[in-house]
Parts: sequence; structure tokens; C-alpha cells
Amino acid sequence: MALIDLQNISKQYDTKIILKDINFTIQEGQRIAILGQNGQGKSTLMKIITGDVKEDSGIRSIGKSIKIEMLDQRVQFKENLSVRDAILSQLTSLQDAKKQYDDLLIKLASNYEDKELLNKQSELASYLDYHNAWDLDNMIERVLQEFALKEYEHKNVNILSGGEQRRVALAGLILKKPDILLLDEPTNHLDVYMVEFLEELLVKNKFTLIFISHDRYFINNLASNIVEISDGNLRKFHGGYSAYLEQKQELLANMQKDQKNLIRLFKAEAHWMQRGVTARRKRNERRKAQYLELKQQVKSNPSQINKMSLDLQREQKSFNSENTRTINKKKMLFELKDITKSLGDKLLIKNFSTRILQKDTIAIVGPNGTGKSTLLKIFIEKLKVDKGLFKKGEFKVGYFDQQREMLSDDATIMDMFCPMGGDRIELNDGREMHVYGYLKNFLFPKEYLNKKIGLLSGGEKNRVALALLFTKKIDCLVLDEPTNDLDIPTINILEEYLQSFQGALIFVSHDRYFVDKIAKKLFVFQGKDGQIMESFQKYTQYLEIEKELSTLDDLNKEYTPVKEKKITNNNNKLSYKDKREYELLPKQLEDLEKQIADINICLSDPACYEEKGLIKLSGELQNLENIYETKVESFLKLEELLESFNL
Repeated sequence: MALIDLQNISKQYDTKIILKDINFTIQEGQRIAILGQNGQGKSTLMKIITGDVKEDSGIRSIGKSIKIEMLDQRVQFKENLSVRDAILSQLTSLQDAKKQYDDLLIKLASNYEDKELLNKQSELASYLDYHNAWDLDNMIERVLQEFALKEYEHKNVNILSGGEQRRVALAGLILKKPDILLLDEPTNHLDVYMVEFLEELLVKNKFTLIFISHDRYFINNLASNIVEISDGNLRKFHGGYSAYLEQKQELLANMQKDQKNLIRLFKAEAHWMQRGVTARRKRNERRKAQYLELKQQVKSNPSQINKMSLDLQREQKSFNSENTRTINKKKMLFELKDITKSLGDKLLIKNFSTRILQKDTIAIVGPNGTGKSTLLKIFIEKLKVDKGLFKKGEFKVGYFDQQREMLSDDATIMDMFCPMGGDRIELNDGREMHVYGYLKNFLFPKEYLNKKIGLLSGGEKNRVALALLFTKKIDCLVLDEPTNDLDIPTINILEEYLQSFQGALIFVSHDRYFVDKIAKKLFVFQGKDGQIMESFQKYTQYLEIEKELSTLDDLNKEYTPVKEKKITNNNNKLSYKDKREYELLPKQLEDLEKQIADINICLSDPACYEEKGLIKLSGELQNLENIYETKVESFLKLEELLESFNL
């Protein structure tokens, strides 16, 4: 039985048809990805499912007991909630169920044959099994760790960044496990390790899922089915993204075959029309109407076939060839020799050396917060290295950042591309084009030319910024998360432009499919001691090897006995100074722990941190934590020294 059944659903805004007589169902355990160009109705369909948007016509059937939850693009939390409390606030029904179950066990201990109690216990056990809620505390701990939220767990959730808040909301939802979970671009603001954890959890716990994503590996790994929305219609496919491409290829072949048959039939009907339909008009009006309808089909079908064919060609362009190590006589753009860079007291890059040549294509990858965007800013000379040699040749750099600094909200799209007037633009390869003809390649309709940048969505702004970048005469493109907020058709267009770009390309991305398809070399931030590794592997291959090595490392730790390191000391006793320090340190550490706890409590209370100043408090906390770590290290060293005397 279907959990959701939408029949003949239609929806339009003003004159724009979003959904046209569509049917959609989902069974328990299905994971359905919704594909389509931005603005085609993906989010509208999800909001019709949740009931947030009312359909114009059709039947929406959802069982009363079915619980549907959605992770939206923007999230909101109540005031004065810590990160842990924000997660726990979504799990009250699970906590209540566990408490009821524990209470029932106590009652059954003295009344173990009570059928009503046994039935209730069975119901609660099934509920807790389904939601994997037997050990919520451990699950919360794991999600906090995997989503890099552990360090914020006692801080006010509303002072976190937008990406961090989305991770908090996502953590609560996946622990809650509603009957149907709806996710709108869940991989935004997640690094690749967080995405892999999310994939594993959703599959292992058998979620019933409807999701929108531009991450094609995420779709391929998760989706049991795909629906594609185009021109108000819904087209259905079985399997993940690879299967979708294969089925779409078959669909295209069938459409091309049908078009040939349609043309043959049209020619026969056209011949009939030319042989004197006027004399037989009355009795052949119906056949004439069929002819005109056939003529319209013959005219309209090629544009649909061409569009689908172009999308598939863009998608199916082969990955880069294996011969990526060849270095010929190319112009050297950057030379880095033993560069080091810290921000505050955090070491991001240590003793990194590399050369970047003309036509190099490099992806910078690694966990969030390790310094990837910092390296990009060194390349565009917005940041200087702390030490080492950074050398840049004479050439022009084009930069795309997540804040889209190149755009002005008050300007129209036309103003951005033709600031001096006119309607023609020159591309970076020297060709001239009409501005509309060029922007049509980036899926902009003609009526958008006079629209102000400030009125566009995030995805539309990204498309404008990228389109603008490709009009500049530049030798090196530097891109920071270029696929964020883009739909898959636009990403395919971006990939096509990047593959034909004749200069060097350096980019940061968490999109594994995009990195595999575009990059010829990786700079991998390893997240420890500022180390960056160069690799010529595909990103997914690197991640697989990294996972295998991590597993081996864990096994070695488990089965290899730790050798105790003996510390020799000729005096066999502590100096007076060390002894005094050893006696004082426990009290000092206790005082520091209290001060750190007091500041964390203040940071969880808006009235407190507004009065004392958020920046000042954060600085004090950082300073105290540094002192605490130093003193702990000193104490452990002294303790180890003392133990060595007793050996």
C-alpha cells in the first residue's frame, strides 16, 4: 500500500504551469530522487506532499497516521537552545516511548501474564526498533561527532553559521526517523565524509525518503527510483543515477524512432491535404484537425529530442584520460615552496610545495575547516603566506566565490554583461554573441535580461556569476564551491565550459562526481598538522583507499600491544621546581575547568553573552582552553616522570 498517493495533481503560479496532471506514489522503504532544472517544480512537489502548498486540482491521499518531516533550505530554532537541546527537542516522542517501555518492564516483573501490558510492550518495542531508539545518547554522540558539531554542543544554536544550523536540523531529523523524510539539497554544507556518513545511515536504517540533490554520486548511492520534472510533466525511472542515464538514452532512441514514424505519417497526410481537401471539407474536418495536430507534433518534438540529446551528451562526456602525469613545456603560473599559513592559532598549511602549469586542472579537497578556501585566497593574492616562497607569473585570474562578490544587487543582468550599452558580448575565446543567445546557454529566458540581480535566487545568481566569468579573458580560473545551489542541467553546462577552457583551473568542491569528472590532480587537505598531499587518482578512488587504510589502522591499534616507553632519569627524583609545579597543577586545572564551564554557560545564555560581548567571551574561552591544554600536558609529563622512578 502506498504511503503517499498523488493523482492528477496540477499547480500553476499566475500563467506559469508548474505541474500538469501528474501522478506520484511512494511505498515504504523507497528512496526517490526528484530531478529537474531549477524552477521546474521540484520544491513545489515536495511542499504539496507536506501540505505546505495546496494543489489547484487533483487528489492528495496520505494516511492520517503517516508522519512526514522535511529538511528545508532554511532552518529556524527556538530562542536559547543549545545545539544538543535543539537535537533533543526533536526526539521527545522517542524519549517518551523509551520511558514507557522501561515502566512497562517494571509492571511486567510482577504481572508478567497481563495481555494488555504485553501487547503494549510489543507495540513500543516495534516502535523503538523502527526508529533505532534503544540507545539515543550514543546515537546523538555519533551524529555530533560525524557532523562536526561536538565542539558546539553546549553553545546557543542560533549563533552558529547557516551551514552548521542545517547540520543540527539534519541531525535531529535522521535520529527522529519520521515515516517519510523529505530532504532538499541535504549535502549542501556537508564535506565528503559527512555525506558518506549520511548515505550509510539512510540506507542502513531503511528510511523512506524523497530528496532533491545536485550530488550525482549521492543520488546514485541512495536512490531506488528517480522522477524527473520537465515542462509540468513527471517522468519516472527505476534505480540510481547511472540507471537513469541508461533509461534516458533508451527513451531518446524511442523518441527519435517515433519522430521518424511521425514524419512519415505527416508526409502522407500532407499529400492527402494537397489533393483537394477543399471539395471534401465538410466530411473531412476531423481528418484536417488531425493533420494540423500532427503538424504541431512534428514541429515541437525535435526541440524536446534535441534538448534531451544535448543534456545526455553533456552528462556522458568521458572522464579525464588516465594519462594525467605528462608534463610538457607549459607556462608555469604558480610556484609554491615550503609555504606555511596559520589563521589565529590554527595551523592550516605547513611546508607545502608545488608548481601549477598552464592547463593544469586541480581540485582542492578535504574536510570542512581545514584551510581549502584559505589556499584559494593565497592563489588570488587576498592572503599572504606566513613563510616560504609564493611566486605568481604574469597572467589574469578569474575568481568565483561563494559570496558572489562580482555581482551587484542593484544592477540588471543586462547591466552586468553590457555595462557600456549595446546587446553583444565578447567571449574569452574571442567570439562575439548576442547577450540573450549566450545567456540561453545558461538556461535564462529572455524576460530575465532586465531583472535585477537582487531579485534572483541563489542558484540563479550563481549562474549569472559563472556566465559572466566565462566572458572574461583569463588564463586561470579559481572557483570556490561552484556547484552549490546549481541544478544538474546547469552543472552539466558548467562542466562543458570547464572542459573546453584552455587555461588552468583550480577549484574547491565537495561534489565527488564533479571532482572525478573535471579534476586531473588533487590537493588533499588531510586535516592534521597542515599537511597537504598531491594525488593523481580520481577522488572516489582516493576516498576508498583512505577508508581501507583507516580500517587497517584501527585493526592494528586493536591487535598490536602498545609498547611502554621508559623514561630514564639519573636523579631518580623530581627537582624542587617540578615537585612544586606537580603539587599546584591539580588546583590550577580545577580552577581553569570552572572558568571554562562558566564561559560556556554564558555563551548559552543570550542575555549574558550580549552583556559581556560575544567576541570578547569567545576570545577569553580560546585563551583559557589553550592554557588548560598546556597545563594538562605539563601535569601528564610530570606524572609520567614520577612513574618512571618507581619502575
